Amino acid sequence: MALTDTLKDKILKLGAKQKLGAIVKYVTNPNEDIRVTVAIALGMINTYDSGMALIPLLRDSSPKVKAAACESAAAIHAKHCEEYVKKLAFTETDPNVKQVARKAFDSLRDSVA
Repeated sequence: MALTDTLKDKILKLGAKQKLGAIVKYVTNPNEDIRVTVAIALGMINTYDSGMALIPLLRDSSPKVKAAACESAAAIHAKHCEEYVKKLAFTETDPNVKQVARKAFDSLRDSVA
């Protein structure tokens, strides 16, 4: 558990420092909590590449990861993630993910960037 918490802290610090390359290494980590943290950290980096790195997380099997990725896509106005978020907003079976995705989709649809 301590190792996971340490890694999560490291990933968040990398996000704060805009270290996209270092964060992307963890996108496929088998630990759901790590992938959630990766999604959050990617939401701290407002670049096209950060949005591209969110796409696999928007397609993740974990509802928590998908929800975090939706929020991050909206936070960085990743218009190229809009179709993925839209699909989750209207076809996702998990009610929490669907709700978060709809809010994120509305935000992305309304953003100009």
